Amino acid sequence: MDYNENESIQYDCFRGCTVVKDEATGEPECTYRRGCCKLRTYDYLKGVSVAKYKDIYEVRFKNTRKGFYINASGQSVKQGDLVVVEASNGHDLGIVTLEGAIVARQMKCKGIDPETTEFKKIYRKARNFDIAKWQEAIAREQETMIKARRIASEMGLEMKIGDVEFQGDGTKAIFYYIADGRVDFRQLIKVLADVF
Repeated sequence: MDYNENESIQYDCFRGCTVVKDEATGEPECTYRRGCCKLRTYDYLKGVSVAKYKDIYEVRFKNTRKGFYINASGQSVKQGDLVVVEASNGHDLGIVTLEGAIVARQMKCKGIDPETTEFKKIYRKARNFDIAKWQEAIAREQETMIKARRIASEMGLEMKIGDVEFQGDGTKAIFYYIADGRVDFRQLIKVLADVF
């Protein structure tokens, strides 16, 4: 995260948001920051309504990880909202980056058939508690990456762990790595699971 002159504002360009601590409550407030998004899609169909897929949204997580989710919350969701979504284990927190007609176009470009795909759900808009827990998980990522690199090096694995992303509820971590060749990292997974 980059810091502004005003220490209470942080720019999280990995996730495309600005984090501001509320001076009264001390709670973090996150807002979508379009300029930070990697692989951002320009919504040239903004304002065009598509009734057929109106409840499907593109949600962005860290770096370039995105997915399409269906709004099962009953709440009104729009671009820029932080939302709690279904994950394989627990839940995750992401930012709605696309809505409306452009979502149907993006799904077509990515070969996703909305008629046959079973979309994961948007549970609700993120609450202050969710955002605080998400920020705690984010704060652990750098240290976790350094420890994981050390462990991989001690095991003699020819790979570099390039990034770590914690799920929004802090229960799962994704380790991104690069390697010149094939790497048997089954033992590494066991060690990382024990350590973290």
